[in-house]
Amino acid sequence: MSSEWDTLVGMTLSYEVPNADAALRRLNDRAEIGDVQLRYATGTDSHDWELFRSCFTDEVEIDFSDGFGQPVVRVSADDWVQGTAPRMESFTATQHMMTNLVITFDGDDFATCVAYVRASHHLPNSTGDSDQTVHGYYTNRFERTPSGWRIAAVKLTARWMTGNFGIFQAALTPADVPLQR
Repeated sequence: MSSEWDTLVGMTLSYEVPNADAALRRLNDRAEIGDVQLRYATGTDSHDWELFRSCFTDEVEIDFSDGFGQPVVRVSADDWVQGTAPRMESFTATQHMMTNLVITFDGDDFATCVAYVRASHHLPNSTGDSDQTVHGYYTNRFERTPSGWRIAAVKLTARWMTGNFGIFQAALTPADVPLQR
């Protein structure tokens, strides 16, 4: 038996939101894209490379040219994960914090998420400070796949960096090889 309130709410919602299914789907899309963005950070910091891999389409464009000078590349997601893992595992600890996610849609199956990032890297070393932090934002392009939303392109824009940039070199140098100062 329906109450007068249930009838009123049902009528009001159907009147004010003519396409409630589309609105609900868009909210679900936003939540899923946000979850993928956070899995990217969590997978990196926890060294859970299966979780990290689950964020990407089979082929992904990587743009770390700003701040790191690396060329933009298009690679298989498996190769991207295999290249990222040893770099991140070389640090004693990392912490990638993502905030202020702004998600825009281009049709039903494409989206862009801009998210602030503060990426801290810790590695005691002989070149100075043990920490280096990147402050900036990711502009990631997403595609809807049969497995859900996935990142098809990663772009990191570094606004500024603090600490010892040399720890990136130190992280990839074997312990028995002296570092250039």
